[in-house]
Amino acid sequence: MNSFKPFYISAFTILVLSSCGTQKQAFNFSKFTPITAPHNVTKKAALKDMDLKRWSHLDIQKDTVPGMSVDRTYAELIKNKIGEKVIVGIIDSGGDIEHEDLKSVIWTNVKEIPGNGIDDDKNGFIDDIHGWNFLGDIVKEHLEYERIVNDKNLTDQATYLAAKAENDKELTEATKKKEQYDEMIAVLNEANSTIETILKKEKYTLDDVKAITTTDEKVEKAKANMQRFFSFGMPIKDLKEALQGEIDKANTTLSGDNLKKDYRKVVGDNPNDITDTKYGNNNVMGPDKKETLHGTHVAGIVGQVRHNNKGGDGVANNVAIMTIRAVPDGDEYDKDIALAIRYAVDNGAKVINGSFGKAFSPQKQWVFDAIKYAASKDVLIVHAAGNSSKNIDFFDNFPNDSEDKKTEISDNLITVGALNVEYGNKIVARFSNIGKINVDVFAPGVQIYATVPDNSYKFLQGTSMASPNVAGVAALIRSYYPKLTASQVKEIILNSGVSIDANVIVGGNPNDIRPFSDLSKTGKIVNAYNAFLMANKISKK
Repeated sequence: MNSFKPFYISAFTILVLSSCGTQKQAFNFSKFTPITAPHNVTKKAALKDMDLKRWSHLDIQKDTVPGMSVDRTYAELIKNKIGEKVIVGIIDSGGDIEHEDLKSVIWTNVKEIPGNGIDDDKNGFIDDIHGWNFLGDIVKEHLEYERIVNDKNLTDQATYLAAKAENDKELTEATKKKEQYDEMIAVLNEANSTIETILKKEKYTLDDVKAITTTDEKVEKAKANMQRFFSFGMPIKDLKEALQGEIDKANTTLSGDNLKKDYRKVVGDNPNDITDTKYGNNNVMGPDKKETLHGTHVAGIVGQVRHNNKGGDGVANNVAIMTIRAVPDGDEYDKDIALAIRYAVDNGAKVINGSFGKAFSPQKQWVFDAIKYAASKDVLIVHAAGNSSKNIDFFDNFPNDSEDKKTEISDNLITVGALNVEYGNKIVARFSNIGKINVDVFAPGVQIYATVPDNSYKFLQGTSMASPNVAGVAALIRSYYPKLTASQVKEIILNSGVSIDANVIVGGNPNDIRPFSDLSKTGKIVNAYNAFLMANKISKK
């Protein structure tokens, strides 16, 4: 058990870490110097489309965006060298393992004979060729506080009352949202009808609307409203569907129908019994491939094929993506996450990414035990800090690596906050959680371009995207320096980051200005180039 202390590199630290083994092929990086953040520099010009699609790989010195210097690492340090293959477990919503930019990097369990209905490798999972689906045919699920409200016996009285308060708050919010979206869709329908009549067509563009000249007050109002609706950045038809979807969700919440559903029933296990492990199936894409959007995107950030003229590029160039489906549309069960971690560990993963989280965790001890089990098997876990604009030194965000928010249970978990593409006082993503104790580092998490189902690609944002960026760097280090331990790789990633010595906007609130150094344990942003230099140094005796 490790008490919290600031992470810094010292002569003593290097001496201790250096004694743990040497990489077979030592690289001479003595002529290279670590990257530091330029001062008083902001990116004036907008990034070109191609650069935006890979900004997380760019360099903070050369490109003045807070990227991780991945391209520079390959160009100057890795060049044509080949590392060892690293299995990366992606615990998520599943993944499109047939995607054109992922199928060549999907992990295959060579000890299992496909389709014979036999557990050939005796690991407890039948025909687990590319991973395991702990959700079966589940897509949607309750939020954890809803499950607690439904069953007081899940947790203690204090947690139950907190969950009930959260549920009551959600009911109040649902009422407000319903009123807001009802009004918006009514205004949209009226304005759309007016504009269609004026233009004499159902499909029209923003430029068509702007070109309308009128003195009619009703038309002028409709014109102004439609310009506002176009600012949402989606076709009007899609906006209508999105608004109606929000109204439907609010109606479901207010009716209480959602609480009455037993989503888990189709799986057939007892989610509150950690010993009940014979459930799920080997279909890691789940019942609907489109629902794997999140997991497919996360997998792509780590390992989509580099420089193949398809979509974006992954951080790591020699990985096998193990797909573990355990995160539904709703909150994940602690049991599924604990067993998913153990599955990844037992089947060879050296890095695990977890881009999920929740505010309540009735069986958090199961997950703590799984994290410690991963540590005992030398497996590094990278986890998203969360998207609630909160300080998780004070607010719960599970899973984590501390039972009291102060003392780590192990030294193999990295918690990652999200960076904006803009280098300057807006460098922190407005949604990102922060925490001087419980967030370790920050990494790119806004406008991240990666794979989504059906051979498509998309920009997404969230600490969910920042986490796999760091997992990719971890996989890169473990590939070229396989004798470094999980704990060492964590220390390297944290200590080698680029310090940002500036005051920044927090939570998107221009009145909330704080030193970047106060937002995480290290006050740094992840940098693959520096990490590679430090890994090389530490790997030598």
